[in-house]
Amino acid sequence: MSDVTRILDRMEQSDPKAAEDLLPLVYDELRRLAAHKMAHEAARTLQPTALVHEVWLRLSQQAHAHWQNREHFYAVAAEVMRRILVDCARRRQARKHGGQLERVDLDAVELPGAGDDAVVLQIHDGLERLAAEDPQKAEVVKLRFFVGLENAEVAAILGVSEKTVQRHWSFAKAWLYRAMQGGA
Repeated sequence: MSDVTRILDRMEQSDPKAAEDLLPLVYDELRRLAAHKMAHEAARTLQPTALVHEVWLRLSQQAHAHWQNREHFYAVAAEVMRRILVDCARRRQARKHGGQLERVDLDAVELPGAGDDAVVLQIHDGLERLAAEDPQKAEVVKLRFFVGLENAEVAAILGVSEKTVQRHWSFAKAWLYRAMQGGA
């Protein structure tokens, strides 16, 4: 049993010091995952450190969470990270489409380049549909695309073989591509 799992057990037992002990153990891994994901963001309004802090705040507010083990904790953290990134993308899209109108001198306006927000939202929508059909394949996409984990890491979290993760990842990429083209 890892130190993380032991501390998660203490959290479940309502040990008030457990969360304080957990953060130093998981912070570097969460920061690495966030930095990996944020490296691929075109329109960065959130830094990896801020993303990790937001994930930690949301996780620590889950008073009655029952963490099964280290892998379960990171799987939940990945889902929280994905939701934060999707929420940020939605906010930026809303602003781009008149969500926060302000008066601007047209001579000073530069046209923005294409960002990743529309793609993130398309993937999110497709992922929701995929999750309804096959939750495990959707989980592979969340952990690979939104968190940036490798196949071996995903396999450990989901408790499946690396070969299964490779098959699910290949299928899900094709399925999402078709869905984004309007075919699913």
